[in-house]
Amino acid sequence: MATLAPAAQQNGPAPSVDDLVARAKAMIPVLKDRARRCVADRNIPAETIAEMRDAGFFRILQPRRWGGYEMHPNVFFAVQRALAEGCMSTGWVYGVLGCHPYELALFDDQAQAEVWTDDQTMLVSSTYQPVGKVEHADGGFYLSGHWGFSSGSLHCGWVLLGAVVPPKAEGEAPDMRTFLLPRSDYRIDPDSWQVFGLQGTGSHDIIVDRVFVPEYRTHRAVEGFLCDNPGQRVNDGPLYTLPWAQVFVRSVSTAAFGGARAAINAAMEIMKSRVSTNTGKASKGDPILHAAIAAAHAQTLEMERTLEASFDELMRLAERGEPVPMETRALFAYQSSTVVRRLARLVDDMVQLLGGRAIYMSSDIIQPWLDLNAARAHVANDPNNRTADVVGTMIGQPPAFTFL
Repeated sequence: MATLAPAAQQNGPAPSVDDLVARAKAMIPVLKDRARRCVADRNIPAETIAEMRDAGFFRILQPRRWGGYEMHPNVFFAVQRALAEGCMSTGWVYGVLGCHPYELALFDDQAQAEVWTDDQTMLVSSTYQPVGKVEHADGGFYLSGHWGFSSGSLHCGWVLLGAVVPPKAEGEAPDMRTFLLPRSDYRIDPDSWQVFGLQGTGSHDIIVDRVFVPEYRTHRAVEGFLCDNPGQRVNDGPLYTLPWAQVFVRSVSTAAFGGARAAINAAMEIMKSRVSTNTGKASKGDPILHAAIAAAHAQTLEMERTLEASFDELMRLAERGEPVPMETRALFAYQSSTVVRRLARLVDDMVQLLGGRAIYMSSDIIQPWLDLNAARAHVANDPNNRTADVVGTMIGQPPAFTFL
């Protein structure tokens, strides 16, 4: 029997798309003012999380039956881009925490009820590294391990952890799953996140000492790949029929657009007043710098529009009840994976033309430059993981990397 969401009907109407995006853009100056503190603390300020909650941002991909808005993913990504323009760490954390209501909607309904019945604004962090040790048990599993990279974890009451379930019998394949744990079942190491960029994401280590996780609080990777998830029996809107990987990979590439936009704006400001003390030439008359800024501006917009069009196509297929072809899935995942590296190169082209003004930590271009280079390290932002499947699916082969 489906679990009812007792408070869902008490929420007012969802804000409009324009309202949500306007709220995100209105936060840009505030996020810029907090950015240095965010970096120094290696954590998003609590007031920023509260403001994003109050603005409704975390509800965009959450099911209506749990008080969410169940909106088109492009709304979510538009909000993420805006937040990241003010502070890329904030945009990154929003992307990760804000996409988890989507994955939670794919879990068994009992898991959804445990997280959202008492608090529909509950936040969930993650680290999908398949490093956990799993033991079979009656009704579930025992899970142990030490995971890295759990962005925003200090603000969350639950965590999603990756691990491979070993086969019970010879000949069975290992079973990649995501395990959902409450805050009482894990520890966070707040000193583990010492990095050169995206410092403010607070992507701390998660430590689990052999805790029991019931079967219903796991999500099988194969179910996400086949778009046949237990949560779809209760969250039956077209949104939740999309391949889960398509949503997730975009959540860790989209913040880069905001970072690139912040860097472009900073380059323009430096250009307006910079005069080289060695050559006496003004940067505002430098055609090579103009070319670098123009390329960054134009190509950022091109990539944004390409990925927006991708999700428009995904949603059209979902609304018609049609599966997404593997060739399309492989291509879209590849396109998303190229974004961060391309944007990092474009920003680097501007930085190297701005002389000594650009290399101080006080320069507005340096933090997004560092953040973009740090974001390249995420596995979903490495196009080399995707190229074989783009070509393979074009000639009718099944994908080798099924997180797509």
